[in-house]
Amino acid sequence: MSRIVLGGLAYAVPTFALGFVWHLVLFQRHYEALAIYRSDIIVPFGLVAIVLQGAIFAWLYEKAFAPRSAAFWPQALAYAALGATLSWSYTTLAVGAKHVMTSVPNYLLIETGFTIAQWLIVGPLTVLAFRQPLPLMRGRA
Repeated sequence: MSRIVLGGLAYAVPTFALGFVWHLVLFQRHYEALAIYRSDIIVPFGLVAIVLQGAIFAWLYEKAFAPRSAAFWPQALAYAALGATLSWSYTTLAVGAKHVMTSVPNYLLIETGFTIAQWLIVGPLTVLAFRQPLPLMRGRA
């Protein structure tokens, strides 16, 4: 159970931090120009969504990737590629398809950049979360 928690945190913490800075600080003007987001963004909803996603992605990693004995970077990149593809499909393609915005191509470009940055961080952190010995388990045979 604690591996799932660590894996979920490996997703949720960097995703929330990067998402907040990316969407509300660094590229705030780009998103405002897209006219896609409400003026009073409900940050707690985003946090809850990210925590749920983190739990699901950690479960997926545990079932599909953790049993493999691949080297660190190939495993991290394979997981990141899968996670990024899934994320991109529901945060970028689906949103671009159904939300009103000033430029779908600009939205696809900026959100694709976010997804790539996100998963380049989340992939390796998740592998680390599942490979590192837990503090309570150190020294046990």
